[in-house]
Amino acid sequence: MSEHDSTYSRRSVLRLGALTFGAAAGAATLAGAGGNLAVAAPAVAAPAPFVNPAPPVSRRFLQSLDRSVALDGWTAQPFSMSQVTLEPSVFTRAQDQALNLARAYPVDRILAVFRRTAGLDTKGANAPGGWEGFGHANEDAWGPDDYPGRANTQTANLLRGHYAGHFLSMVALAYGSTGEAVFKDKVDAIVAGLGEVQAALAATGRYSHPGFLAAYGEWQFSQLEKYAPYGEIWAPYYTCHKIMAGLLEAYHLTGSAQALEIVTSMGEWVHSRLSKLPADQLERMWAIYIAGEYGGMNEVMADLHQITGREDFLATAKLFDLNALVNASAAGTDTLNGKHANQHIPQFPGYLKVYSHTHEQKYFDAVKNFWGMVVPGRTYAHGGNGEGELWGPANTVAGDIGTRNAETCATYNMLKVSRLLYFHTLDPKYMDYYETGVLNHILGSRKNAESSTSPEVTYMYPVHPGARREYDNTGTCCGGTGLENHVKYRDSIYFRSAEDAPGNPVLHVNLYVASTLDWSEQGFEIVQQTEYPKVGASTLVVNGSGPLDLRLRVPRWIQRGFTVKVNGEAQDLAAAPGTYVTVSRTWTSGDRVEISMPLSLRVEPTIDNPAIQALHYGPVVLLARSAATKFLKLSLYASMRLDGSLDTAAKALGDNVFQLGDLTFEPAYSGGSALYHMYFERSEPRIVFAGTDSGVANARRANGTSFLDVVWAEGSFVDRAAFLATVQRTAETFVAEGLLTRRDSQKVLVAAGKAKIA
Repeated sequence: MSEHDSTYSRRSVLRLGALTFGAAAGAATLAGAGGNLAVAAPAVAAPAPFVNPAPPVSRRFLQSLDRSVALDGWTAQPFSMSQVTLEPSVFTRAQDQALNLARAYPVDRILAVFRRTAGLDTKGANAPGGWEGFGHANEDAWGPDDYPGRANTQTANLLRGHYAGHFLSMVALAYGSTGEAVFKDKVDAIVAGLGEVQAALAATGRYSHPGFLAAYGEWQFSQLEKYAPYGEIWAPYYTCHKIMAGLLEAYHLTGSAQALEIVTSMGEWVHSRLSKLPADQLERMWAIYIAGEYGGMNEVMADLHQITGREDFLATAKLFDLNALVNASAAGTDTLNGKHANQHIPQFPGYLKVYSHTHEQKYFDAVKNFWGMVVPGRTYAHGGNGEGELWGPANTVAGDIGTRNAETCATYNMLKVSRLLYFHTLDPKYMDYYETGVLNHILGSRKNAESSTSPEVTYMYPVHPGARREYDNTGTCCGGTGLENHVKYRDSIYFRSAEDAPGNPVLHVNLYVASTLDWSEQGFEIVQQTEYPKVGASTLVVNGSGPLDLRLRVPRWIQRGFTVKVNGEAQDLAAAPGTYVTVSRTWTSGDRVEISMPLSLRVEPTIDNPAIQALHYGPVVLLARSAATKFLKLSLYASMRLDGSLDTAAKALGDNVFQLGDLTFEPAYSGGSALYHMYFERSEPRIVFAGTDSGVANARRANGTSFLDVVWAEGSFVDRAAFLATVQRTAETFVAEGLLTRRDSQKVLVAAGKAKIA
């Protein structure tokens, strides 16, 4: 028997799905013609307008299909997508645009690159385009051993198939959320199409295992084992992950048995390839720049272990360990500088899932420490990270601003890491980051425009002066994750206590988003009424009766307090920013929980340069509309209030748009197309309090810290007396350091005393 056994039983082939006439004919064509892909792409007629043929199924039925499970070690877990309904908010704009694309986009275009590779009829469909193209005319669907070498052939679109995996995830998520028949029909059609392709590929006898499924031949995987660089190959396991993840979503959210059958056989194929490789070879493979990028292969293999109970799948998940990174991160050693951000972030959800199954502490420590290396020290104001797709030095944000910052995929994956860490730890910082990233970067990455052909999302969401969001990205990695991003906003608004947790049921209210939660298992419906983030308030209406602990997130940006009333009665809660507070009681149907968290304008300096700052309104990052290519300079201390807010500095124009001098600021989530600045440079030449100018220069220390920086270092004051005491203490310090004269010190104290600051 050769190393790659090409003899399959009829049963092993039929297990992958019936070999239809089309699959058999395609296999014959592929084998007889050498599998050459040089077939002219036919023209495609414009799709007919979408008409929904059937009413949605019930949410209770959708919940019965959901096969998602809580993992060992979780103290909180998500609700089924079908249990949460979004009401109109800033998020529903992008959600509705994404759902319209999902309804309209033809399945045959999604399957075209797979069918072409398998020699099947493409049904007149063009490939989606971009990276998801048909490949080079001279390219063949080579097996593991017959690739002629880079010098002897031409290839193109070597990541093809990844976009289809994302689209399958998108329509599965859409069905799990809405119950619309069109989405279930598309899930079933894509799964059936992939099954047909998998069977056709197996029937050729050309590939190493009947579970192989891709939109190109198996040769890329073989070349990776020979350490082929990016350029010759393009991240074959990355594409494999996207296909497997889509199939798992189809299984989890629609109950597709065929999806599970296909993805299980893919898992068997992955195991068959990797289990025979030595550890040092695997380590070298996963460290190769982009070529060794594998997305979340360890996560899908751990998920397959969870579903099937098969130990070989868990063992395969661990074969994706990049030990140098895992061990360094577990030890708290930062080795991220120069690494490709989105090559490595997706590995960490997988490490955490392996931890849930093996309880090996190094995995948990690695994920927890890794997160702390990225947030806040490498994280931009909107939640993104990386420049030119690479991480820079630790604790460097301003110093790593270039022209290609913040790949949207990276934030998509950081949200996954944050969510899983919260399930384990209940640490509020993970959901604070989640709000920043999902509201500003992810929502803001979706253009405010309808399209039936393009996801209309950003690849980069740059942060440099005079930046522009470049939308579309059909077929790119961020175009793929962008298909998913905007149909799953509901998945982290609420969590619940793990099923085996003692005591009252606990509802975690993580995000303030207008929505309705159906928690019928506990006899509750929670209706959240809010215009947040335009208004700093939310009301929860509790329908149902019985004991329940409401765990409410107190955002870290709170400056003016966080208060809670139940049926008009104030609750005595220690609501510190960046925590959760719990309202525990036996509820009566119709009880109302009123949450007040006033929004205010504030600035956040970068971690490495306090002069480079971003303007925020509550959780919202504000962008200055400007085509200038150098940092704008703003003076703001003169407008600071005792609570540290800047509300008097700008005029509110509505919908979180502000006018500050001659600059207009818009919310980062707008989906607009204007040139913008996310950061500005603070310029505070004189010491001024609430518009009262002392006439004294704002002296600076050698490290660049100014007098006013020191005064406002704590961000706010409990009262005017505390403010005046701080000014006096700072003046005395600067005099002692030789940075202020006694006379100038007196001028500063007089100005502070006269200032009408409140």
